[in-house]
Amino acid sequence: MSPLDHIGPEDLRIDSLVRRVKENQLHEVIFALSLDVEGEATLSYLGELLKPEGVNITRIAQGLPAGSGLETADELTLARAFSGRTVFQRQR
Repeated sequence: MSPLDHIGPEDLRIDSLVRRVKENQLHEVIFALSLDVEGEATLSYLGELLKPEGVNITRIAQGLPAGSGLETADELTLARAFSGRTVFQRQR
């Protein structure tokens, strides 16, 4: 959603998404939205809309792209990289 560009919920295929979640009794919907204000607003809106369906709402991990250095990362990127981390090797 992007109010400044006149793109609101009615311009997205939200009804189709909700219908598919209901018809297929999905347990999880994974989103890959941008980290900008529009992406965050869209994710928040969809999360609230799908809450009554009991479906888990997740997003792909975000953070540092492969091959990039820490010197080019901002605070938000680093925070997302830490929160989306996965286990490489567990200690015995």
